[in-house]
Amino acid sequence: IAMAATSRVMRAVRVFEFGGPEVLKLQSDVLVPVPKENQVLIKVHACGVNPVETYIRAGTYARKPALPYTPGSDVSGVIEGVGEHVTAFKKGDRVFTLETVSGGYAEYAVAAANRVFPLPDKLDFRQGAALGVPYFTAYRALFQKGCAKAGESVLVHGASGGVGLAACQIARACGLKVLGTAGTEEGMNVILRNGAHQAFNHRDPNYIERIKECTGKRGVDIIIEMLSNVNLDADLQLLAHAGRVMVVGCRGRIEINPRDTMSKESSIIGVSLFLATEEERHECATALLDGIEAGWLKPIVGSEYPLEKVAKAHEDIICSSGARGKMVLLL
Repeated sequence: IAMAATSRVMRAVRVFEFGGPEVLKLQSDVLVPVPKENQVLIKVHACGVNPVETYIRAGTYARKPALPYTPGSDVSGVIEGVGEHVTAFKKGDRVFTLETVSGGYAEYAVAAANRVFPLPDKLDFRQGAALGVPYFTAYRALFQKGCAKAGESVLVHGASGGVGLAACQIARACGLKVLGTAGTEEGMNVILRNGAHQAFNHRDPNYIERIKECTGKRGVDIIIEMLSNVNLDADLQLLAHAGRVMVVGCRGRIEINPRDTMSKESSIIGVSLFLATEEERHECATALLDGIEAGWLKPIVGSEYPLEKVAKAHEDIICSSGARGKMVLLL
């Protein structure tokens, strides 16, 4: 009996080999992790699904975890226990995370206490799982790396997905002129309701021309780019003088003409949330929690899947046409 008390088991998704969505295996006998010092144990209510998790699972991403592993970084839930030296949280606290140590596609997850933040009562757990990666990435891309200022214009490519909607809400609240692209009528309506001044359908063959018409001869100051392997060449034509493309997502190679950056002294800047410092994460969290309090930051949850359907979620996030909000797993 004593053994059973200390070695609780849970359901968790495990990956034993890199490959397609079918390598995601749901197991019901995984040991519940124990928080070490400066860590907390979270009872997971929802976990976000991010495109990067499909690249890691496929083995094509720069950072490869040791096998076997449990995917997932941004969870929301309730603190179940805390390790030594943790004073910021106690059992029962509602929280969300940026990343986990043990993996988020599971009933319990361990996370470093400094990657965990209080989840305001205004948001439910589904929304909590849509906060971490998308909003911190969008804030980092706009301000920490993109140096966005009120009065500038921003074009958000793929604006109806998790990071895209976060970027629209944040940019609008901070005084930027926001243009967004989506692949469906529904997606365009979602972004217009969430901060975009104008929406463009990126399936329209003339959509680049329409954006040019809208911005006049000047171009846009910042482009938040989720699919740089498709759009980067065209992005460089859309930029204003000293404009910058923030590379948030990429699924392959692309050919560009570097001369396009010379004519406008424009920049292409990569964005990686993994490289944020403790101070930068704290700045993001403060700005976002203020936005929730003020009422303009409202995560939009898209498709929801039970843990059993995790392979379908991984398939859909890459293959389905037109995102609308953040994809989450519900536990």
